[in-house]
Amino acid sequence: MPKVRTKDIVEKFDMELLSGEEGINRPITTTDISRPGLEIAGYFEYYPAERLQLLGKTELTFFEKLNPRERAERMEKLCTDITPGIIVTRDMEVPAELIEASERESVPVMRSKQKTTRLSSHLTNYLESKLAPTTAVHGVLVDLYGIGVLITGKSGVGKSETALELVKRGHRLVADDCVEIRQEDVGTLVGNSPDLIEHLLEIRGVGIINVMTLFGAGAVRSHKRISLNIDLEIWDQKKSYDRLGLDEETMRVLDTEITKLTIPVRPGRNLAVIIEVAAMNFRLKRMGVNAAEQFTNRLADVIEDGDHD
Repeated sequence: MPKVRTKDIVEKFDMELLSGEEGINRPITTTDISRPGLEIAGYFEYYPAERLQLLGKTELTFFEKLNPRERAERMEKLCTDITPGIIVTRDMEVPAELIEASERESVPVMRSKQKTTRLSSHLTNYLESKLAPTTAVHGVLVDLYGIGVLITGKSGVGKSETALELVKRGHRLVADDCVEIRQEDVGTLVGNSPDLIEHLLEIRGVGIINVMTLFGAGAVRSHKRISLNIDLEIWDQKKSYDRLGLDEETMRVLDTEITKLTIPVRPGRNLAVIIEVAAMNFRLKRMGVNAAEQFTNRLADVIEDGDHD
């Protein structure tokens, strides 16, 4: 099923649909926008017909200088069976030749009041968001001090209970159980909750609770960029855990790697506080303050001084 259709663009950007209504359900498959200036000049060898076509003042002013036969021919070639739509910007008059050609090929022709460059930017941002590669991860996503923290771990390890404690401490829930993740750009992962379970937390023994109803609108948010993964696992006596914080683990989601911390779980450990501190420490590291490195450097200095003595 296509993620974006031409009718979504019409509704989202409040455009006026002038012709080619039969093609309103055509899929938009690329985030690229085309301004077919060369095509209107007659060069169709590399015409990207699968893109949305944007006609601004430059294109239409040149078009007016063509003779009637050229005008009809160029618009005929612009309207193909895969073109999702042609948008005329600045509320300008739409050429009659375009209306005729679009009706024959069922290519939607729309008109917008926005300036060409601004509309192109808005359309690209919208399409990149909608057409970004997506995946789903079993876990909990919370916003801690502005850091999007994805909490993962096996079922029953305490992810939802930890999220509830974090919400009680003033942080915000984005998603519980299933986190939908889209890669909006290189190195940028944005997570949100599926509509069906938005604002809901499942606590074993209590059931499903609505975080927004219980704690207010300030306790939830619809989406958040993911920067840190905290993986909860049952404490294993035989396993050696990082005690200094020098080892850098990563988690790969789609084509992006994010920092990963593994936190062992056992009775008596306050996971909410540990995760809060991990998020604050992650922020400090991004600002250039690394406590583990500073300690290691001090230790090396002490050892070096001892050797000199």
